[in-house]
Amino acid sequence: MVDNVFVLMPAYNAGKTIEKVFARIPAEAMRRITRMVAVNDGSKDDTLAVLERLRLQYPNLVVLNHEINRGYGEAEKTLLRYAVKEGAGAAILLHSDGQYSPEKIPELLDPLDRDTADMVQGSRMMDGGALRGGMPLYKYVANKALTAIENLAFGLRLAEYHSGYMLYSRRAMLEIPWERLSNSFDFDLEMMVLALVKGMRIAQVAIPTIYAGEKSHVNSVKYGFDVLSVVWNYKRGKYDRL
Repeated sequence: MVDNVFVLMPAYNAGKTIEKVFARIPAEAMRRITRMVAVNDGSKDDTLAVLERLRLQYPNLVVLNHEINRGYGEAEKTLLRYAVKEGAGAAILLHSDGQYSPEKIPELLDPLDRDTADMVQGSRMMDGGALRGGMPLYKYVANKALTAIENLAFGLRLAEYHSGYMLYSRRAMLEIPWERLSNSFDFDLEMMVLALVKGMRIAQVAIPTIYAGEKSHVNSVKYGFDVLSVVWNYKRGKYDRL
């Protein structure tokens, strides 16, 4: 069983949702979490103040701060730098908007505990739950289309590549050159591509789809082109040279 588990949480304008995310982490998971680390990525609301308040409730919470917004990928890099430095055995990327279920943490840890994976993704596209959970049809269709292209390019049969609910083993954190990856929302996809290039094992676990009116910070059109750019760069051998 993997130990020294860290929860890493990028937070941007999440003042209205982040407390609920912490409250939903089950006791079973809390018993295994050594440290929770959140980075306020230049939020314009009260996210930083809420995080400071949460520190009183959760003594193992560490709050990092970007004075200005640096982007999703750079927020993850800040969190990973901290996790590697502090000896994390596994890192769970849990978003602060509540769309990824904290209740699934024990199940997501299972492949790492059994040493059957180096990277785990929580997927909304498994078990047909995406549309039932309220995923907009255009996002569902786009996800399916991009995933088909990616599976063809990468030679895999994954349910999707576009969930940001990621778990990284210490091996993944140490061996993937993530400092050289995107500062935008395609960071997680590039992590998966590098795991493939380096022969790491990727597992997926079904998670519920949750849409409750939270504002997305992802530009869907730009993200789609970024994904296609990652596929193109993979075929060109860019990631083999990192």
